[in-house]
Amino acid sequence: MARIVAKFGGTSVADIERIERAADKIAREVALGNEVAVVVSAMSGVTNQLVEYCNDISEGHDVREYDTVVSSGEQVTAGLMAMALQKRGINARSWMGWQVPILCSEAHGKARIESIDSAKMIERFKEKDVAVLAGFQGVTERERIATLGRGGSDTTAVALAAALNADRCDIYTDVDGVYTTDPRIVKKAQKIEKISYEGMLELASLGAKVLQTRSVEMAYKRDIPLQVLSSFDDAIGSDLPGTLVTREEDIMEKHVVNGIAYDKSEAKITLFDIPDSPGIAAKVLGPMSEANINVDMIVQNISADGKVTDFTFTVPKDDLDKAIEKLKADEAFKDAQIKANKDIVKISVVGIGMVSHAGVAQTMFATLAEKGINIQVISTSEIKVSVIIAKEYLELAVRSLHTAYGLDMEEVA
Repeated sequence: MARIVAKFGGTSVADIERIERAADKIAREVALGNEVAVVVSAMSGVTNQLVEYCNDISEGHDVREYDTVVSSGEQVTAGLMAMALQKRGINARSWMGWQVPILCSEAHGKARIESIDSAKMIERFKEKDVAVLAGFQGVTERERIATLGRGGSDTTAVALAAALNADRCDIYTDVDGVYTTDPRIVKKAQKIEKISYEGMLELASLGAKVLQTRSVEMAYKRDIPLQVLSSFDDAIGSDLPGTLVTREEDIMEKHVVNGIAYDKSEAKITLFDIPDSPGIAAKVLGPMSEANINVDMIVQNISADGKVTDFTFTVPKDDLDKAIEKLKADEAFKDAQIKANKDIVKISVVGIGMVSHAGVAQTMFATLAEKGINIQVISTSEIKVSVIIAKEYLELAVRSLHTAYGLDMEEVA
């Protein structure tokens, strides 16, 4: 017998038929004698509609009331899932974030989970109950509903798995696992059977949309095995048909490169000929921090005379206008030449095996050069190499790198 948390994303509960299908999977887990808690997202498209309602009322809406509105989609799904399980003869009840409770920070719209009191759920397990929890939401100390940001149901599931001391957390989605790259771009992309927390964390943070970054971070810290699998396949989580995210030492065969990720959501900003003086980086990036704008890749070029420098960094596209506005409002840069570029993409090569293998970066640079693709910015770590290139070369770069690192699936004769 195992204790399992199973999370179903929006596409997996998009309509009644899919909710029924998901309920069948849970019923099969229960029949195996497993204790199961289910975390559900809102039905596909519902959250977007709720966000639109809020914006139609007021662009500058109260974020606390916004959270009240957008969290309601998960409440509907939780109730429907509980009904579907009850129809199958299973003791099930729905739980909202405030009923558990899941205590969150006050940062509405992007709150962080601070604690989960799982005692009541664990008691219900003794009565063979299945708990169906509305994902994406919690409650603040001021007893206001708070949401965790897009993809937050993944984080809810992993946090609940930690609180319940679960043996595994299954993330049911519309793909059957984590692939070496986007199979829509590379037809020969392969499903990865096992990947380390570190490798998955890099892929998630660099553009792979299968898992929310915060959920992988939490699984890593709490040592909770995560499985990504398809809700549309016949297999259930206990069959282990998907990609297992686990400790590096639990993976027998380690590849130098696990995958190629890309991210189209960033924009590049360059300040030209600004004074090359101590603290200039802090002066540039300080306003970004004050405005809660995440800065990713950073490059500073010094001129031949050492008096001026060009400073380049990337920010989310959605924050580009705000970032430039903050820079121009700063006395130090009001006369600086500032150039922005949205037509870029970040391409990353990720692999835990890169730590002990030389030449990974060289392969990337040589492959892109061979295809005539210019590199604008480079960033490296022990297990990744990222570059910024022109957006028009996205598919060519991904396909070429996937082949260069031997990741293409072999054709069956």
